[in-house]
Amino acid sequence: MGFLQSLRVALSCLAANKLRSVLTMLGVIIGVASVITMVAFVEGIRNQVVKEFEEMGSRLVVIFFSPEERKRGEGRTHIEYLTTDDAAAIRRECPLVTEVSPELPMDNTEFEVRGEEFKGKLIGCQPEFARLHNVKLEEGRFFSQEDYDSWNKVCVVGATVRKELWPNESPVGQTLRAQGVNFIVIGVAKRKGRAMGEDPDKDVYTPLTTTQKRITGDKRVWVMWAQTADVRDTERAADQVWAVLMRRHNNQPDFTVDSQSRILQAVGRILAMFGIVLGGVGGLSLLVGGIGIMNIMLVSVTERTREIGLRKAVGAKRRHIMFQFLTEAMTLSGIGGILGVILGAGLSWLVNTGTKGDMPTKVPIWAALLGFFFACGVGVFFGLYPAWRAARMDPIEALRHD
Repeated sequence: MGFLQSLRVALSCLAANKLRSVLTMLGVIIGVASVITMVAFVEGIRNQVVKEFEEMGSRLVVIFFSPEERKRGEGRTHIEYLTTDDAAAIRRECPLVTEVSPELPMDNTEFEVRGEEFKGKLIGCQPEFARLHNVKLEEGRFFSQEDYDSWNKVCVVGATVRKELWPNESPVGQTLRAQGVNFIVIGVAKRKGRAMGEDPDKDVYTPLTTTQKRITGDKRVWVMWAQTADVRDTERAADQVWAVLMRRHNNQPDFTVDSQSRILQAVGRILAMFGIVLGGVGGLSLLVGGIGIMNIMLVSVTERTREIGLRKAVGAKRRHIMFQFLTEAMTLSGIGGILGVILGAGLSWLVNTGTKGDMPTKVPIWAALLGFFFACGVGVFFGLYPAWRAARMDPIEALRHD
């Protein structure tokens, strides 16, 4: 009996017990769908992160204030914060750095327009921020160097801020109140969507000098971005920045200096581990489905004992019987695998569509193929014992079976 004939027999046997076959496939369907959905989430997040980093470029070094919780010792000082003077020193003393952009983010800022309030993030930054972070404008303009030098009370709002506070009109030229200061809106940023737990559409950008002079009253910054001329210089540039800041702050490492490439590699490792854990959960579901397949195939062997005896009596060999039952087990798991891939891809699409891209998902071709072939492999593995048991039956005893 060839493969196609064995497949036809397997399908007819499954069709003869439709409910039992469907219930048996449920474990495989759920297992494969779980794996596909989890891979889709991980790949979606990975692609979003890579896209965000690629948009900003791979020549960036990030420096951010991260004070350590430690006891102050005699003769040791503690950094209060990074400052624009640090940015100037980096620009002056690091030959590999071509540009430095200090930033002062202020989370949970209350924005108010004509009595309507919205909570987001106020970011004091330099005019170069738009280019370094790929901020594209839907309307108006980004603030200029003149606005920066004159401490002008101007701002650019994110897409969500515009939607919440000016749903039916243009915000350009309108007044936005934040931290006790009235800002004039001069631009609206295009929607970017969530990335790495942040939502830039809820941000409001103002000149760093305006934020420092009119709100905080000092030169503090929390984040600085340094850019190099060549991507191959980012690691050495990070070392230069580290050396300058350590020298300026009495060797107190209350800051982190890292390159985008290293951050992206670290994120990739974290997502890979996350994917392995989630894949293991889906694998357990497939294991349960495989046990169900073994159980149903053992029942099928018992029910078809006389058929096995008759086939052996007319010349079927052990390998023919074993091949037939392995084909049935693989067909059962294979159909379950196909349905599981369709279900997992459908759930991923619904999540991506329902969240409007805020929770991105992507089902790679390799994941769909892996899910299907792994399901077939589970069927073969758990169908081996029932097939072996059927192949070892004595034809005379089998024909006597009631």
